[in-house]
Amino acid sequence: MAQTGREHWATRFGFIMAAAGSAVGLGNIWRFPYLTGANGGGAFIVIYIGCVVLVGLSIMIAEFAVGRRTQLAAVGAYKSQSRKWTFAGVLGVLSAFFIMGFYPVVGGWAMAYIVKSFTGLLSAPDAIGDAFGAFIGDPLQPIIWMLVYMAIHIVIVGRGVSKGIELAGKILMPLLYVLLIIVAVKGFTFPGSGKGLSYLFVPDWSAVTGKTFLAALGQAFFSLSLGMGCMITYGSYINKRERLPGNALIVVSMDTSVALLAGVALFPALFAFGMKPAAGPGLVFVVVPKLFAHMGGIGVFFSAIFFISLFIAALTSSVSLLEVCVAYLMDEKKWNRKTATNATILVMVVLCILSSLSLGTISGVKLFGVGFFDFFDILTDKIFLAIGGMLLAIFVGWFNKKEDLKDELTNGGTVQFKLFELWYAVVKYVIPILIGLVAFFGIASIEQRSLMLFGLFIIAALAAVSKKL
Repeated sequence: MAQTGREHWATRFGFIMAAAGSAVGLGNIWRFPYLTGANGGGAFIVIYIGCVVLVGLSIMIAEFAVGRRTQLAAVGAYKSQSRKWTFAGVLGVLSAFFIMGFYPVVGGWAMAYIVKSFTGLLSAPDAIGDAFGAFIGDPLQPIIWMLVYMAIHIVIVGRGVSKGIELAGKILMPLLYVLLIIVAVKGFTFPGSGKGLSYLFVPDWSAVTGKTFLAALGQAFFSLSLGMGCMITYGSYINKRERLPGNALIVVSMDTSVALLAGVALFPALFAFGMKPAAGPGLVFVVVPKLFAHMGGIGVFFSAIFFISLFIAALTSSVSLLEVCVAYLMDEKKWNRKTATNATILVMVVLCILSSLSLGTISGVKLFGVGFFDFFDILTDKIFLAIGGMLLAIFVGWFNKKEDLKDELTNGGTVQFKLFELWYAVVKYVIPILIGLVAFFGIASIEQRSLMLFGLFIIAALAAVSKKL
């Protein structure tokens, strides 16, 4: 079953930094803090951590185990068990591919705002919102920055696992922590910053509803890069000496700590200046620049630090997404790494151009009631990833031998995994039901429901032709 000549991580630290980088992304910085404040503060954090431990950690261990046991990326890992399961691996590759149809656009925005921090962005706080709208609606500027962002991927992924992805993770993840800590420390120096900490960490159980649990489970699942083949692919590069449960716990802990650190870095300062938090792009590209503008001259420095942090978070995640697609072409189509990387990026750039233009020039072109940017986002975030995670749990719990899984997670019986029976029960019985609930109740609008039916049609079609994939 194992594949010879497989690339591997050179060091345990490098693997953990790369895997943590895959998990840490834009959602940690612009989504988690807002969700926390809007869903009961500390109460949401307690529920979120519970979901991370129960679902996120369990699925990550499963993905690592499948990847290392087969020594193959997402498609090959499923196919090695049964060709009927090939579609689940292809779904993971498609998820990664479509996410890379819009994610680099936002990564390009982050790069642009590093430069804009020094070129007058903060000089007119009242015009920052209009400036952002004009920027993303421009037919050329965002595309140029997206191309620069993608060019960095060619260098990192093209150099391979240890010399490219691992090296980047070793440098970028520690740097991300340092930069966020710098911004957080500065935020504590402002009078009234304690209100921001209260907003984040004081539990308000009266704000907790059924939607709070769904929001926490959804954030825990999607924040960890699960269900898209990333951790299966990264797991296939792990050597047989590593303890998978322990490494998964470290990666999950790092992802959660960055999300919490991002909230601590932003909200004390926001409340100190009497500013209201917003969700998504509005928080990081409109509200946060206004915050730094209120700091005076030093605000330029902290604005640049923040957007460098955002760029790093985006880059480490999108590198892993690109690697899923590249590994597929290398494993299944026998392409060399350079050809696979360049060809994949070329197609992704076309999708990104459509996404960028859909926010301005071709905003009138709709797919299921939404533009290309939102189409790729909703199709993956609310449909493909949830179902991909559910399929992974079913595949591991019901179609893999329990003894084989235990052997993999105990390194052939040489190390202990005392919680194996509990982990196995959670993966087999609990997680498929919970993820199914998130997938079902997470679809709110009629447009999203129509898009969900389209996504399910794609998955059904993949399953029907799985033997030929």
